[in-house]
Amino acid sequence: MRKTLITFLIVFTVGIGYGQEKNKSVSFEVKGNCWMCKNRIEKTAIKIKGVKFASWNADTKIFKAILDERKCTIDSVQRKIAEIGHDTGNFISTNEVYDNLPACCQYRNPESSNMDHGKH
Repeated sequence: MRKTLITFLIVFTVGIGYGQEKNKSVSFEVKGNCWMCKNRIEKTAIKIKGVKFASWNADTKIFKAILDERKCTIDSVQRKIAEIGHDTGNFISTNEVYDNLPACCQYRNPESSNMDHGKH
């Protein structure tokens, strides 16, 4: 009986530990400038299957998310964000998509980084 109980507790503990590992907190840099960028980045990320939480800070340029790694990867999130015009650590947006961003969102343009982005 004692051996069965110990075996059960080990299996139960391992099962709980594995279940908690499915969600992972991640953070990485995403280029952008203003609240429109924030909305675009966060809406895109949260639509990805497996993204539980998404937040981007315009001041620090840091994107934070909670991912279910069984359903998506950091690379898949970065790729989707780059596809809408925002460069990430591993993926660069195409010039065509980037050029279609509003002027205040064009972070590659030195003039846009001098704008007051809180008012756009």
